Formats: sequence, structure tokens, C-alpha cells
Amino acid sequence: MQKFKRRLLTWLSVLALFVGAQFLVNRDLVSGTPPTIQGQTVDGERFDLAGFHGRPSIIYFWASWCRICEAMQGSVRAVARDHALISLALQSGGQAEVSRYMQERGFDPRVLLDEDGAIGKRYGIRGVPAVFVLGPDGAIRYSTVGYTSELGLRLRLWLAGL
Repeated sequence: MQKFKRRLLTWLSVLALFVGAQFLVNRDLVSGTPPTIQGQTVDGERFDLAGFHGRPSIIYFWASWCRICEAMQGSVRAVARDHALISLALQSGGQAEVSRYMQERGFDPRVLLDEDGAIGKRYGIRGVPAVFVLGPDGAIRYSTVGYTSELGLRLRLWLAGL
């Protein structure tokens, strides 16, 4: 019984540390109405976040130097095939550098550049990857920093559409 209590206490401590860390990382993220995002994608397409109204969608901030972002790219690519998604390359270089990175890794969602991190600052981002899930009304329903699985992204999109 003593061994069980010790293990339980250890797991509760780990859980408390995880929840505390998530609170610290996510505390400054914007909520409610998202700041405007407009611009030209790396592929030359015009983008306006207002076009996402009426359906659940995702805003995904990433960086070419972020290994966690790289691990998440398959999930993001899969979700982008079925849902509205815009990704922002945060402080990852210019158009040629980001295009080369995307081509080398087969990462093909729509991408806007946030070369100086100004958009990320408006969203309260302190680290990447960062995900904002919008409801059909355009309001932010969920936000998180750190790795998120494909299932986690799809679940949040489904919940945002309810």
C-alpha cells in the first residue's frame, strides 16, 4: 500500500508540474476575437483570416528551427487537407528560405511569413509550435503551445464546431 501511495504522489506531482508549465506558457495567448491576419502566402496567394468565418479553422505558428514543429508537421499537413488552416513561419527567414525548407520536408499547407515576429507578438506567443482553433464565428475557442497530435487537432476542431 505504501508503494502505491508513493507512485500516486509521484504521478500527481508530475501532473501538477505539467499543468503549471502549460499555464505559464499559455497565459499570454490572445483569446476571443483573433488579431487580423492578412497578406500574401509563400506561394503568392492572397490570404485574409476573415475568409475562415463560418467554419472551424486553425491558425498554426511554427518555425524552421523548431524540432517540435517539425515533428508536428505530418499532423498539420493531414488536418490541412480537410479543414481551413493557415500556418505562419515565425522568424524563419525570407520567402526563398521558407519555400526551400517546405519543399525539402514536403510541408505544403498555406504559409505566411512572420519574419520579425510581429504577428506572433499580437497573438501573445512566447514559443512554437502554437495553435489557435477558431469556431465558425471566428472566435478563438482553443489555444495551446507545444506539440499537439493530429487527433488532438481534430478533436479541438470538432468541439469548436459544436
